[in-house]
Amino acid sequence: MRNGLASGDFASIGECMVELSPTGDGLYRQGFAGDTLNTAWYVRALTSGNGRKVRYVSAVGSDALSDTMFGFLADAGIDTHSMTRFEDRTVGLYLITLTGAERSFTYWRRDSAARRLASDVGRLKAALDGVGVAYFSGITLAILEPEDRVRLLSVLSTFRERGGEVVFDPNIRPRLWSDRETMARVTTDGYRAATIALPTFPDEADVYGDASPSDTANRIAALGVREVVVKNGSDPVLLRVAGDSDATIAARTEVQPIDTTGAGDSFNGGYIAARLAGRSPIEAARLGHAVAARVIRHRGALAPFTSVADLGTF
Repeated sequence: MRNGLASGDFASIGECMVELSPTGDGLYRQGFAGDTLNTAWYVRALTSGNGRKVRYVSAVGSDALSDTMFGFLADAGIDTHSMTRFEDRTVGLYLITLTGAERSFTYWRRDSAARRLASDVGRLKAALDGVGVAYFSGITLAILEPEDRVRLLSVLSTFRERGGEVVFDPNIRPRLWSDRETMARVTTDGYRAATIALPTFPDEADVYGDASPSDTANRIAALGVREVVVKNGSDPVLLRVAGDSDATIAARTEVQPIDTTGAGDSFNGGYIAARLAGRSPIEAARLGHAVAARVIRHRGALAPFTSVADLGTF
């Protein structure tokens, strides 16, 4: 199995939101999170000191809450120079509701500036200057206007053609889409732009009718994706890399979860960080499981650790 990814910075493209997470007795803690930001957070934590910057490509408003978010990202060591500010917009917000350790979300994002992150092709191309690996998600695509989706996917396809790695997590959320047909079609377009895909089997089965993780890997690989990592909750990950036999990597089932928010995003962060460090896909999946196991023992999407050493061996 091949090692290493393209040199250059890592860029995560998407939406950071205000997160309200329950602390008990009807009280909530304010934080900042969002699927692509969560993954960038863990990539930054696990690659600190290796010379690569972790960029966040997004947009915020010019209000006080946007200022606070902007400062939060910068203080976390995430490069904010590729973030745009809009005078007439603010940032989105979501609230977590927990049933046991399982979570559901309520969103307020109509006026989110991130919905315009791909409105300017020139600005988007400039955001990827010096980048070796670009990451985006199905939520990134879902919040954009149709013409902006086309712009983003075109820029990413060109980036891939020029040697960049494009990592895509479809992160399928049906209620963000106008209809299932559009969701399935645009998600497939996202795969076509990618070199690495990080799908979740139950979601793929629901949308595309896949009977097994192997079916999911077959379908996505046929779209030209070189490296497919099929996540499946507490069941093993299926790894498909072009030219190699399939591998399965068991999750850490001994962990008692407190809050599963960000589990998939943190797995992605661990996987990408390991691949950036030149680790094999199998080693990367093990680190992904280790990161996710740590995160689900913490409330909210962003767990406080700063290095691979915090996770033990993988």
